[in-house]
Amino acid sequence: MLVSAWLCVAAQVLLAPQAPAMVQRLDKRLDAVKKILHEVPLVDGHNDLPWNIRKFLKNQLVNFRFAEDLRGKAPWSRSPWSHTDLLRLREGMVGAQFWSAYIPCSTQHLDAVQLALEQIDVIRRLVEKYPAHMTLVTTARGIRSAHEQGLLASLIGVEGGHAIGTSLGVLRMLYQLGARYLTLTHTCNTPWADCSIMDEPGHIPHLGGLSRFGQLVVREMNRLGMIVDLSHVSVPVMLDSLRTSRAPVIFSHSSAHALCNSSRNVPDHVLRLLASNRGLMMVAFYPYFVSCSESATLLDVVAHINHIRDVAGVDHVGIGAGYDGINITPLGLEDVSRYPFLLAELLGSGRWTEADLHKLIGHNLIRVFHEVEQVRDQLQAAGEEPIDEHIPAEDLYGKTYCRYPVS
Repeated sequence: MLVSAWLCVAAQVLLAPQAPAMVQRLDKRLDAVKKILHEVPLVDGHNDLPWNIRKFLKNQLVNFRFAEDLRGKAPWSRSPWSHTDLLRLREGMVGAQFWSAYIPCSTQHLDAVQLALEQIDVIRRLVEKYPAHMTLVTTARGIRSAHEQGLLASLIGVEGGHAIGTSLGVLRMLYQLGARYLTLTHTCNTPWADCSIMDEPGHIPHLGGLSRFGQLVVREMNRLGMIVDLSHVSVPVMLDSLRTSRAPVIFSHSSAHALCNSSRNVPDHVLRLLASNRGLMMVAFYPYFVSCSESATLLDVVAHINHIRDVAGVDHVGIGAGYDGINITPLGLEDVSRYPFLLAELLGSGRWTEADLHKLIGHNLIRVFHEVEQVRDQLQAAGEEPIDEHIPAEDLYGKTYCRYPVS
């Protein structure tokens, strides 16, 4: 009902005498944005389409028509969780997408590693199925190269530290398979890191941050050249990770705690430390993270982007919408086709120059990725060896694994 009322008001405004001038101004801004997006790849930090492929199709791609408009095809057309297809990605001028290899918390201590492999597999097969539209990318330079070729740079991010099964060997193999970030937790603690739920009233942290093994995970990610993603972690884990990491870190899909006090959001004191780390905060679109309610608008997302810029600086803000992993979207940002309208609003605000937008949409992430690769190269040139320690048995909280015992 509220949406219908809003649309009626919008229609009345557009039909009013001043509408042509208003539309022209928006058109000019959109033209400017499209020019920018031809020059700089728009990098989104998080999209959960691969999990929907598992949920709806059991990872069977034979009849998946990704190049068609999924809004008219079941089961996608019936799902509030579906916001992505190649047509709308092209309309939104997305240049690079981190596809999430999401691993549910219920798989921890069970088959989390297998599911991680299966989700990486489905991402790789999806990209291979559409070579005229997409290409798998594993380097910062690859993002620019794909954009120059008119292809969607497709990157893999593993969501949930339980995906490594408390094994640094598994972490290394996920990197070999193309994963370029690991979200240290999801909505559950791992044996080595606390999740953001531990920051909520009534919850008692297991660790109060990163364990010693958790610090080794971060250091091994630095050595590999894998980006540390702190979305979903508790504030103490954020602080421990920022102290431990020798490379910039990211929040792939979070928002500003000062504007919405969700435990999934990032407080200002961490944003200031993130700037010192040269890291990146990629703003999520989920209304519960943006307005702390089930309704939000494009302007609410703009407010988060502006706040993060004010606190951390323009070099440390990006976009990580979280499409296909949310069932409610802000008004004006209904799917992946709508990014140009967000950028047009920023451009029209008087606060954002075209050079600023270059940083927000892609240059910041590419810079962070490149610096992570530089740290990797420096550590390997210095002869740093792979970390081969195992997690102490006492850190497993009595959990048992079906695994061959370490002698």
